[in-house]
Amino acid sequence: KVGWYNAVLQPAFHLPYPDHTLAFVILSTPSMFDKALKPYVNKERLKIIRDPVDQCVSHHLSRVKEKFPDQRVDVMFDYEILPSRKPKFLAQTAAHVAGAAYYYQRKDVNRDPWGKKKIYGVCIHPKYGGWFAIRGLLVFPDIQVPFLEQPAPVDCVSTEEKRIELLEQFNFHWQDGRYRDIIEVKEKYSEEQKTYFATPPAERFRLLGLTLE
Repeated sequence: KVGWYNAVLQPAFHLPYPDHTLAFVILSTPSMFDKALKPYVNKERLKIIRDPVDQCVSHHLSRVKEKFPDQRVDVMFDYEILPSRKPKFLAQTAAHVAGAAYYYQRKDVNRDPWGKKKIYGVCIHPKYGGWFAIRGLLVFPDIQVPFLEQPAPVDCVSTEEKRIELLEQFNFHWQDGRYRDIIEVKEKYSEEQKTYFATPPAERFRLLGLTLE
């Protein structure tokens, strides 16, 4: 429910819907690369003019929207920002309140070792660890669900030591991706997918066999 999200944020970040409004957080799993992105690129290669992943997600969410012709469906993407430069929605907070992934933050550590350093939080999924992404939000403004019970996200990094290790790796060594394996995972990115996301965005087109004019 939108109200779960708004309840944990300052008013400046609230979504402009009643508390009982139904919403869905959209995650991409490791298999998205082979099952969605590569087929999309093969089929639409001439139409890809910006980030291929963003375009692929947009394509699939617009198809979801078409499945509900009688409903208003508002779609927000993780990369969208408002004129104020604030993101349209805080993806990690949305995933946490929806029970999709646990958002580990500095406040989850009792013996904070970082002093004045800025420490960013990170979501960990109980099945995929850090090998997933939060891609968007679907809001159904005309559907109210007062009866919906809030599921708690799975606290899969439950010790103090592991949480410190996770936040250390994410904040200071994120390039090596070790934070993604903070727990044992059921599935992770293929080597091809790792290479793709490790490549600077401007060079990713070449990896997919695309050329920018």
